[in-house]
Amino acid sequence: MGERRQAPPRPAGRVTRGTTAPNRLRRFDRWYVDRHAAGLRAAADPLVVDLGYGRAPVTVLELADRLRPVRPDVEVLGVEIDPARVEAARPLAVPGVAFAHGGFELAPTGGRRPVLVRAFNVLRQYDEAEVAGVWDQLRGGLAPGGLLVDGTCDEPGRLASWVVLDARGPTALVLAWRLAGLARPSQVAARLPKALIHRNVPGEPVHALLRALDTAWDVAAPLQALGARQRLAAVGASLVDQGWPVRRDARQWRRGVLEVSWSGVAPAAP
Repeated sequence: MGERRQAPPRPAGRVTRGTTAPNRLRRFDRWYVDRHAAGLRAAADPLVVDLGYGRAPVTVLELADRLRPVRPDVEVLGVEIDPARVEAARPLAVPGVAFAHGGFELAPTGGRRPVLVRAFNVLRQYDEAEVAGVWDQLRGGLAPGGLLVDGTCDEPGRLASWVVLDARGPTALVLAWRLAGLARPSQVAARLPKALIHRNVPGEPVHALLRALDTAWDVAAPLQALGARQRLAAVGASLVDQGWPVRRDARQWRRGVLEVSWSGVAPAAP
C-alpha cells in the first residue's frame, strides 16, 4: 500500500461574517498612501496582503488601484480563510492582484515577507486576550520596516479606527470619521479595534481620549459655520495643546483622520 498523504495544515483563524462594500476602506487607503508611501517605494519586495477581505474582493482591488501610483509594480494578495470566497474572487484577479486561501500564518505568500498586512474587521469576533498572540504571529511575517494594521469600520466606512504595528509592537491608533453629519467624535467608540473596544470605560486612556475629543468638539462648535473640516482641525490642535500625543497634521485632521501615539491610549495595567 502506498503511503497515506498527510493533509495540509489548516489555516490559522476563523471565518468572519465577510460583509464588505465598495469604498469601505477608502479612509485607510488614503491615509496609508499619505503617510507611508516612502516605505512602499523603498520596499525590496512590494508585496501587500489584505487579510480577511470577505465575501467580495472589492477592497483588495481598490487597494491595488490606490497603491499603483505610488509603486507601479506593487502586488496585492487577498488572503481568505474561507476557500469558497477565494474561488469566487479568482476570476476577478487582474495583473498585480491575486487571491489565496490562508490565515494568520500567511502561508500563501510562499515565504515572501509583505511590507504591509491589512486585517480589517477580522479580530472583532475574537476575545481580547487572543489579540496579542495574533499580532505577534502576523508581525513575525513582515518585511523589515513593514507594518501590520488591525482595524475596524462600519459597513459604509464612515467610522473607522486602526492600530498600526511594526516589528516591535503597536505604534499608533488612528481614528477616522466621515465629517459630514458627524454629531460627536466619540461615535467612533463602537468601531474601536478589539484591543481597545472593551477599554472605553473610566480609568482607561482611550476613554479619556474620547472624552477629550468630545469636549474639544463642543468648544469648537462656532467653527461649524466654516465647515466640519475646520472644526476637527481645531480639535486636533486643542488635543496637542493639552499634551495628548497626537500627530500634528492639519491636512489629515481636515480629512477627518487623527493619529495618536500608542503610548497615549495603551490599555491601563491590570
